[in-house]
Amino acid sequence: MSPSAARVKSPRDLRTERRRRSHSCWDHLIAAPLWPMHEANLGTLLRTCDAVGACLAVPRLPWVPEALARGNTLRHPACIHWTGDQLSWLTHQHTRTDTTIVGAELADEALRLADLPPARNRTVLVLGHERDGIPPDAVALLDLAVEIPMVGTGASLNVAVAGSLVLYRLAGLL
Repeated sequence: MSPSAARVKSPRDLRTERRRRSHSCWDHLIAAPLWPMHEANLGTLLRTCDAVGACLAVPRLPWVPEALARGNTLRHPACIHWTGDQLSWLTHQHTRTDTTIVGAELADEALRLADLPPARNRTVLVLGHERDGIPPDAVALLDLAVEIPMVGTGASLNVAVAGSLVLYRLAGLL
């Protein structure tokens, strides 16, 4: 295809190709930035969740509701689950037999992102603190850790970028 043959899709084209209405809760894929550090990351993850058909689970820290309200650039309400205590919520998710807990974490025996299969059952993607990662008590609850390979000098990606990459892979869109 020559460069001049490309056609940008119109808003009408996009509306007919995508879901017909907003959802109340997909609950199949949940992004869980349980230890958020930066407000902007929550807005970015909220937008990615909408793009891949996922929900967002966040703790009710004093600044989180306002950050989500500012970051929600969508034209409809987003699917947000409030976790309360992060570790208690994650422990409850871990006890569900229909749920796989995946953590984006640099850990021994972590699966490379390219080898991560799409989610086949209810999956929670745990994202840690930008500086400290996922706390050790929470790492113990993971069924699987996924690592995003990097060739640069940085140790890791920003939480919103890392979460977005893993969500697209889990959704089978990448």
